[in-house]
Amino acid sequence: MFTEENKEIVRRFFEEGPSKGNISAADELLSPDFAMHVPLPASPGIKGINEVITACRAAFEHLNVTVEDMIAEGNTVAARFTARGVHKGNFMDLPATGKPINMTGIEIFRIKDGKIIELWGETNLLGLMQQLGIVPAPGNEG
Repeated sequence: MFTEENKEIVRRFFEEGPSKGNISAADELLSPDFAMHVPLPASPGIKGINEVITACRAAFEHLNVTVEDMIAEGNTVAARFTARGVHKGNFMDLPATGKPINMTGIEIFRIKDGKIIELWGETNLLGLMQQLGIVPAPGNEG
């Protein structure tokens, strides 16, 4: 089925990119016209997603991204994920804390001709900052 093939493309994106750091998989999985819309600073296109993956893997040791749920309709796939690792490097100008992280997010992918052409992503950056001790958790402001 078309939607199952699209889900498999997205699953491979998470496995090869964020979890394994296989930047060369971008050529196989992403369209040359790839566009990314995420709350992180990055260049446009494939170069930008490679920057995000490289920065996250450098900042979080043992980074592993688990797809928790996937829903597909037509050429669109939505994935809810959990990223786990240990903050061992600089991330968004925040020095390493050595703390484990468990960050959740949702990404919506548009597939065209068997490749990811567009990605919209939202991650729980506030929750991440609370886990790292940068922002106090509710009830711990004092």
